[in-house]
Amino acid sequence: MKAALLVIGALALSACRVDVNVNVSMADNGSGAVAVTVQTDAEVVARAPGLADDLRLTDVEAAGWTVEGPTATPAGGLTVTLQHPFSTPEEATALVASLSGTDGPLRAVTFSRTVTERAVTYRVTGSGRLDGIAAFTDPDLVAAVGATPYLDDIVAAQISPDDAVGLKFSVALPGTVDAGSATSATTADGALTWAVPADGTTVDLATTSVRSLERGGGWPALASGALIALVVWVVAAVVAVVLVARARSRRMRHRLRRFD
Repeated sequence: MKAALLVIGALALSACRVDVNVNVSMADNGSGAVAVTVQTDAEVVARAPGLADDLRLTDVEAAGWTVEGPTATPAGGLTVTLQHPFSTPEEATALVASLSGTDGPLRAVTFSRTVTERAVTYRVTGSGRLDGIAAFTDPDLVAAVGATPYLDDIVAAQISPDDAVGLKFSVALPGTVDAGSATSATTADGALTWAVPADGTTVDLATTSVRSLERGGGWPALASGALIALVVWVVAAVVAVVLVARARSRRMRHRLRRFD
């Protein structure tokens, strides 16, 4: 069982309302961080007062995640934040996979970075699909967390999946996002965000962002400077040739006058 999934699963099991936000932020060189924020409402705490103590965060921290919480929210709920840095897009792919597992809500999500002479291209592939609350749970999870399986209580209360769980996936990439990609995402603060409904609908997470190497940066400035210097040199050379030619012409006319 993936360590980072334990927190999400344990809170989702207790849901009256649980919101999960997965954020991936990538820098120009392909490094960055994955952050996961899980928040429950006050009714969850009321129904499961021992929930905070049920969370086993040791395995999460051992897997390299920084953990903040669980802490109380002003509205009486609980929030837990996990964060893990990555050095390459491949590491980002592995981290997101660790959050979701094989049959979890984030499926086959991959990150890549391709560099050419003209541009750096960043790509995200994969999909989001949340088949109700059960997408966060399995027997191994319950055994590892040691939490009470509140799922039966949710079913008995006739709470709809969308009312119980909310999942959002956000990506912040360098460059300009291709207009034909991420059509189902919303944009805010430089990040693309997809809301994954809990009714089993598949959400396409495919995204392409391009950072041009032909505009801006140091190299274009140096190239422009070199071009200007070349133009100045050529102009100076032409002027010098003209001046030399005129001087020779004057000397030739002066000699012809002497012979006359």
